[in-house]
Amino acid sequence: MNEDFFHGLDLIRPIRQALHEEGFEVPTPIQREAIPLLLGGHDLMGCAQTGSGKTAAFTLPILQTLAKSRRNPIPRSPRALVLAPTRELAAQISSSFTSFGRHLRLRQAVVYGGVSKKPQVAELARGVDVLVATPGRLLDLMGDGAVLLRMVEIMVLDEADRMLDMGFIPDVKKIIAALPTRRQTMLFSATLPQSISTLAGGMLRKPRRIQIEANGKTIPKIEQKLLFVDQKNKKALLMDILDRQDFTRALVFTRTKHKAQNLSIQLSRRRVKADALHGDKTQAARQRALDGFHSGRTRVLVATDIASRGIDVSDIDHVINYDLPVEPGVYIHRIGRTARAGKTGIALSFCDTSELGHLDEIEKLLKRKLPVMQNQPYHSKAVAASRSGAERRSVARASWHPAVRR
Repeated sequence: MNEDFFHGLDLIRPIRQALHEEGFEVPTPIQREAIPLLLGGHDLMGCAQTGSGKTAAFTLPILQTLAKSRRNPIPRSPRALVLAPTRELAAQISSSFTSFGRHLRLRQAVVYGGVSKKPQVAELARGVDVLVATPGRLLDLMGDGAVLLRMVEIMVLDEADRMLDMGFIPDVKKIIAALPTRRQTMLFSATLPQSISTLAGGMLRKPRRIQIEANGKTIPKIEQKLLFVDQKNKKALLMDILDRQDFTRALVFTRTKHKAQNLSIQLSRRRVKADALHGDKTQAARQRALDGFHSGRTRVLVATDIASRGIDVSDIDHVINYDLPVEPGVYIHRIGRTARAGKTGIALSFCDTSELGHLDEIEKLLKRKLPVMQNQPYHSKAVAASRSGAERRSVARASWHPAVRR
């Protein structure tokens, strides 16, 4: 039974105690499939959407492996390396190692850009068992001789598709080239485009493959609604929703950093406790924004997709797609930020005429049409008509295709 899963893994007592204290009883699908394979020493390529519990899926086996072959840390030479695309995600992964390893005498460090290297260099010089890093800062520290990778026994590449989107793959390849060939390697990704499969082929040895299929479906506890609105009325619609909806925390996604910043300022002027999270902010400012959102001081966080990785807040009850994502898989990632930890959530998606193509791709992924919310003051009949017209033309073209003629 699922409830006996963690007990049946023969994990060492300090890890079992941490699991109990964290309330871990029932595994997620990725944990159930990945953890036994990783404890068995296999390389792994895992595909599962964000929020599926994959951080624990690799954290627990790493802690078990390192603890069972305990040795004193060697200065500048970690035994396990985890690469993450963003500072926020790196910090989140580091927190997971801290939580599950609280009763172990293992040292870990997290390094990323945007802050001084000096404390990171000092921590590495004392020796760590686990190093969580973003690629750019790790290469920088390697160039300074502050970290050596020749003793790495386990390597994890997390959010590989986001690494690709952010242009980090050349850096990742340089880091992999510095690792010993004999190691256990894990690659996790929310999607598996051909470029990621090619990368995996060059870094994994006879990997086991796990794909937790969304099958176009999202968490059933998320109520999804589509709102047709003209671009010029999006801001007013957002203000109206925040005024009328009962919410604790709302996460708003925009396509650009400039728009995220401007929206957060205008919300604050309306006496809505809001902040922005995007790549132009300093690390200290980004951390303050996350801390404020997590504590509840900030009720609305306006974020871009690049900055959003690493947001792990269990009480987000509303996700609002102010702009629809260009890539349909990102839609799943975004709305998965609500309805976490068994709770329910609401996902509202704004759509203007220019975004109808993106909507079509999202609905193809979902394999269903999103229900339209018409009882909102800025409902655009013109956008709705454009969508209906496009659908009719698509049906007409299909009916005249030679393969379907009667």
